Amino acid sequence: MLATAICLVALILAGWAIAKNYDAKVVLFATGIVLMYCALILGMPILSDKLSSGLSWVDPFKAIKDIFVKQYSNAGLIILTLFGFAAYMSHIGANDAVIRVMSRPLERIRSPYILVPLVFWMGTLLSIIIPSASSLAVILMATLYPVLRAAKMSPLTAAGVIATTATIVPTPLGGDNVVAARVLGFEHVVDYVFYHHAPITVPALIIMGFAHYFWQRYMDKKDGGTAGEIDESKLVTGKVAPTAYAIFPVLPLVLTIFFWLFFKKAKVGLVEITLFSFLLAFITEIVRSGDIRGKLKDANLFFKGMGEGFSKVVVLIVAASTMVKGLSSMGMIDMISSSLSDVQNAGTGLMFAFSGITALITFISGSGNAVFYSFIELIPQIAEKAGIDPIMVALPMQCTSNLIRAVSPVAAVVIIVSAVVRVNPLLVVKRTSVPLLTGFVAVLAISLIRYM
Repeated sequence: MLATAICLVALILAGWAIAKNYDAKVVLFATGIVLMYCALILGMPILSDKLSSGLSWVDPFKAIKDIFVKQYSNAGLIILTLFGFAAYMSHIGANDAVIRVMSRPLERIRSPYILVPLVFWMGTLLSIIIPSASSLAVILMATLYPVLRAAKMSPLTAAGVIATTATIVPTPLGGDNVVAARVLGFEHVVDYVFYHHAPITVPALIIMGFAHYFWQRYMDKKDGGTAGEIDESKLVTGKVAPTAYAIFPVLPLVLTIFFWLFFKKAKVGLVEITLFSFLLAFITEIVRSGDIRGKLKDANLFFKGMGEGFSKVVVLIVAASTMVKGLSSMGMIDMISSSLSDVQNAGTGLMFAFSGITALITFISGSGNAVFYSFIELIPQIAEKAGIDPIMVALPMQCTSNLIRAVSPVAAVVIIVSAVVRVNPLLVVKRTSVPLLTGFVAVLAISLIRYM
């Protein structure tokens, strides 16, 4: 009972701190370390005799080191490589080239409300290439917003649609999908995305597009559609790249699916594919410009991007795993699992519980990544001992962390878009809330139908 009480207090304090926008990585590390030392005080081992350092008071730090090593050898290296590639693509203007190519058909459409779902779905596709919601929003506001305004779309409608573009896209290049596939035991991330993620999220995205259409039309009639005007000083546009450069950002996705379809037995992973794509783009840049020295210097941005991926995602995953290790050492995982083993419809209850907690903390904090990475490590252990499908719990929770983000007025993407359009963030949230909450309900409903 004492161990359970300590764990509950620790979890409540950690959730409160994350919701109050304390640094999630530090909060999770601190929670995990405190729980591990509490376990030692209560006489519970942190590591097995085989893995122990030989000094029990050092074992918590040995456990953290082992988690770092494990992450680097699995999902961590993939995430670092993808972040580095995205940074280089942004620098050479390839991301902007993709958006220019995909935006051209939209310029011919003059009905603003027909554009609403089309822009949402197009932005969802673009988030495959540009995984950061805030970065994608900035680029779309700079490149696509003028097209939408020329079609007589109201500023708030455009802002609301753009703020919701990066949500639940089924992509093997997404860091959260990479982590979920690894934790849930999939050898290839495409298997997880194609067979589980896409059947849930694609119908939800279609529903969200239509929800956008009706909601934005209703809101424009209600407020006249006059609020907001763009602040160009808030926009950061990249260099203008040749249109042919649009192939580079999508190349890793194309090659990943190609090898998965035709060479499934080949040991070709995302790291190799992304490095090849980077090298091809790098050589093209040298040939096009003839400036070898300058392009060699630019290549360093790939490694800086890897550093950003380490600080933003990998460390967060390790911190979340550290907290899970602390909970496991205190016996909390075993207690939850055993209590659920004889409960009927335990999977449904866990799905609603984890998704609900994720939604609440994401809404308060404006960030869903910390919550998702914290809980995803718990789910397989609980699900296995409770005899339920871990995907039924993990997938809705993952989608919730991405959907509820842009419903929060303190989310980075909402703040950025509202600053560009010069309106209060709450006005943008009014435009994002109904479509995203519709998607949230759709994900839960489809998950229940599929996994019950």
